[in-house]
Amino acid sequence: MTASRDTIFALASGGLPAGVAVVRLSGPLACPVAASMVGALPVPRTAALRTIRDTDGSMLDQGLVIVFPGPNSFTGEDCVELHLHGGPALVAATLKSLAGFSGCRLAEAGEFSRRAFENGKMDLVEIEGLADLLAAETEMQRRLATEQSNGHLSSIYEGWRERLVFCRAMIEAELDFSDEGDIPGAVSDQVWSEIETLIRELDQVLGQLKSGEIIRDGFKVVIAGRPNSGKSSLLNALVSRDVAIVTHFAGTTRDILHCELDLSGYKVHLYDTAGLRETDEPVEREGIRRALLSIDDADLVLHLVDLSANEAIVEISNPHVLKIGTKNDLLQIDSGTIRSVDLVLSTETGSGLVELRSRLLTELQDRVQVNSLAIPSRLRHAQLLSSAKLHLMDALNLTAHPLEIRAESLRLGSDDLARVTGRIDTETLLGKIFSEFCVGK
Repeated sequence: MTASRDTIFALASGGLPAGVAVVRLSGPLACPVAASMVGALPVPRTAALRTIRDTDGSMLDQGLVIVFPGPNSFTGEDCVELHLHGGPALVAATLKSLAGFSGCRLAEAGEFSRRAFENGKMDLVEIEGLADLLAAETEMQRRLATEQSNGHLSSIYEGWRERLVFCRAMIEAELDFSDEGDIPGAVSDQVWSEIETLIRELDQVLGQLKSGEIIRDGFKVVIAGRPNSGKSSLLNALVSRDVAIVTHFAGTTRDILHCELDLSGYKVHLYDTAGLRETDEPVEREGIRRALLSIDDADLVLHLVDLSANEAIVEISNPHVLKIGTKNDLLQIDSGTIRSVDLVLSTETGSGLVELRSRLLTELQDRVQVNSLAIPSRLRHAQLLSSAKLHLMDALNLTAHPLEIRAESLRLGSDDLARVTGRIDTETLLGKIFSEFCVGK
């Protein structure tokens, strides 16, 4: 990233054409540059209609102008927003005009958010939550991202760090001032019960990581079974459109087909896989190999069994399996219990599909049992929290070591918690985190 003394600008709204396009400026020249294009600037944080002109004085558009003086702005710098009509040519001309000002340049991906971080407006956890909020496709993803972007998760991490800093201060008091009359002996003994409590709280949050990952990244459901067991038909029925080709020929599906489903606010990834059987055909064998890998990686496997066929049931290695009897419309009796399946359905008549959706939602909710959505959902958080926990356990358990060594373990744990929110050692993370944003955010 270029130094923050530059004034940056970009389209901050959605794709064009659109009813309204918002062009955002941020930096020391934001107000002077905007004034040269619109004339007198309006009162801060008040929208006013202005004529927006090119550098040669020709009219570009009439639109709203809003000024956000720093530090009370998104980036912490002076910011100006130009609300234009959302035509591609108009926006291109406006951006070209802005680029003609000395000291102004087009913003890089995530640069507005990075400046907000550098100016103390947001920490890394809030920044990551904002990125997730922009990418959220379902209600649960939105709620999870909101908990992070509004600082709820940061307050938990920061609360832990402050408690740990207090514990370290107690130990330092004993180490440095043990000869003073007003410092009681063995004051550090008072901190170890607090360290035990912190470890338990870290354990509880780390145990919810999988729940956060499922909400953020989606619940992976793989449809598996023998050829012609109805896998592709079920995929099409669940998403209510023809995604997979369905024929009566065995082995039609060779590669893995993927589509997404919004199930009561949860994102579900559905995968249709090649039929599981012995074959010498090389392309089908590769499809089966990929199917087996997908089965192992799935959060839930829908194991389809053709009730109208007298075939041996294949074994599924994944422990999370829902066994489904298909083609129930071809049977005179309900043989679901005979074939030891969890439920029966027919994609031809639609019977059993409502029950299947209900079972999917129940299974998903059972796996995401959390009291609050202020939970980690990124591997970066999990790695640092796990490292902090290990350092705290060292400090607690290494009772034979000098107090100075145990205090050092507490310091390392405190540093790990500070890295989560970006208080220390963040430079190597910034490029990766802010590259997730679009230009204009």
